[in-house]
Amino acid sequence: MAFPYPTITLEEHFLADAVIDFYAANSRLDPYKETILLQRCRENLVEVGDVRLKSMKDNQVSMQVLSHAPNSLALDLDTCIKVNNTLAQTVRDRPGSFAGFATLPMVQPEAADKELRRCVNELKFLGALIDNNCNGRFYDDPYYWPVFEAAQELDVPIYLHPSYNDQTKSLMFDGNYPDAIAQTLSMYAWGWHSENALHFIRLFAAGVFDKFPRLKIILGHMGEMIPFQLDRIIRVTSHQWPMVGVKPERQLRQVWDENIWITTSGMFAIAPMATVLRQCKPDRILYSVDYPFTRNEWGLQFLKDLKDDGLVTDEVLEGIAYKNAEKLLGVKVSPLA
Repeated sequence: MAFPYPTITLEEHFLADAVIDFYAANSRLDPYKETILLQRCRENLVEVGDVRLKSMKDNQVSMQVLSHAPNSLALDLDTCIKVNNTLAQTVRDRPGSFAGFATLPMVQPEAADKELRRCVNELKFLGALIDNNCNGRFYDDPYYWPVFEAAQELDVPIYLHPSYNDQTKSLMFDGNYPDAIAQTLSMYAWGWHSENALHFIRLFAAGVFDKFPRLKIILGHMGEMIPFQLDRIIRVTSHQWPMVGVKPERQLRQVWDENIWITTSGMFAIAPMATVLRQCKPDRILYSVDYPFTRNEWGLQFLKDLKDDGLVTDEVLEGIAYKNAEKLLGVKVSPLA
């Protein structure tokens, strides 16, 4: 059975030559060349032409919002400018098929602020995707908040994406098994998602959403585990945190409902989706694939399964497929013929 709607996908990656050069200049290994279980993705990461477009067409992806793959070290401003200019040309070459999220030099927050403004105002990007940490530091430190201020002023979302963290890998995930297993545990098998969830809670605890009440944050992978813990976290933050003087003006449920969007990227199972649908407002759920780390055909089959399961109405499913993204990002795709 054909799926009846076009789709927009928001967490779709590429690998830029400028970043490969940056790794080499800093005597760091390129993780997409040296990490055994990521080598399989490298060819499709660097390809942003006919192969990618055919996969999109075959699997009803009308538009990919492209962003750079996670980085194993913080990028400088010059590298980010090169990445963003390359992406802007890719979008210009394929208007309507591709859009862009900016790559930002979070190690230089003031420069990241200016680069986000350039990317939105001049390159017409739709927001930014930033790595979950900057050389092991998280963004609850006000040092990084110029980026959030810029995003609020520009009215564009920040996609907080899991990324490498050497500091937590050795402490939490190295064990009595091959290092390749430790790598996967520290990344996409567990660590990336639990750390990204914690990062969001840290932002809330630090008062980011009181300081920037209109800030839009996107979390991938069905909310990075948070929907399954949300009620417990709300209970703790609302009843216990005030005892030590942490009293956010906007409580966690309000922030979750008003400031957070989540995507399905890489998570294509009905059971967790049932929890997401109970914990999130329907217009805050967005379809994504996480190409090329996962496959467009897996995502399309998930949407078909979701329709067949009867868990959502046609109106909700159409929103997840593309209409919610159109509203958030200010884009339009054509209905299926």
